[in-house]
Amino acid sequence: MTDLASNVAVESDDFATHSAEVAGAGTVEIVDEAANAVPEMKHPLHKVLSFVRRSGRLDDRLQRAWERYAGMYLLDIAAGNGLLDVREGVRFDRPFVELNWGNGNPLIVEIGTGQGENVVAAAAARPDMNFLALEVYDPGVAHTMLLAGKHGLTNLRVAQVNAPELFKVADAGVAAEVWTFFPDPWPKKKHHKRRIVQPGLAADLHRALADGGVWRIATDIEDYALHVHEVMDGLEGWKNLGALTVSLPLEHVGKGNADLAAGMPHADFMESERFGGRVLTNFEKKGLAAGRVIHDFTYQVVG
Repeated sequence: MTDLASNVAVESDDFATHSAEVAGAGTVEIVDEAANAVPEMKHPLHKVLSFVRRSGRLDDRLQRAWERYAGMYLLDIAAGNGLLDVREGVRFDRPFVELNWGNGNPLIVEIGTGQGENVVAAAAARPDMNFLALEVYDPGVAHTMLLAGKHGLTNLRVAQVNAPELFKVADAGVAAEVWTFFPDPWPKKKHHKRRIVQPGLAADLHRALADGGVWRIATDIEDYALHVHEVMDGLEGWKNLGALTVSLPLEHVGKGNADLAAGMPHADFMESERFGGRVLTNFEKKGLAAGRVIHDFTYQVVG
């Protein structure tokens, strides 16, 4: 781990004492499945959200960080509603990037930034790339800006919006890569529809990514790994670049009966080696310490 990554991790440890973590990577996400509405939905515009909006109260340190750094890092593109929709008229395209970053460098977007330790370390290591951190939880947004400000980053911006809504208004080829690391697993079977990896988002990312661009995903939940394969492996226009063979159960388990997975029929799937551009965050360390296997995926746009 680089000195910068170590410093980021230390500061993130301190942040963890000031804010409550939610499920997954300490982030909250939004998934819009209006296009795949389930039968019980009676209103055609109802959105299935992958989080419960909680009070994101900031402590004094994070409040000061927000006031100091929001003007530098936080993009003013939210509609201002509880669903964190993108403001009408916003277009996520290359002119948008050039205007807000001040250059035409390739853009990497991280969905669910959490405390910001990964995206800040990545932005510091790659000054030739632009980075956009998408996070909806107030303390996570504030802490990401705090870390970015402390390290004097100029190639990072933050947006507090619903990620699927942003990619709906994205032009073709606007992003070089999209990262989704340790998303909320939503372990109950009835909540699997809330998982961020869905065909609708994949379709929008396929358009938004440049030719040869990739969607990198990581999870430490075996059932979520199966979900990713079910959604992505058969989608036209995507290629699974994984070269590592892993064995996964062929049936889903829910919260409370994950121990049944070991006795289920298994099959081999292809996954990626651990992505070297992802710092070893405190969340990932906890998963490894608990004996969980980290599943990495790399899906490339091929047509």
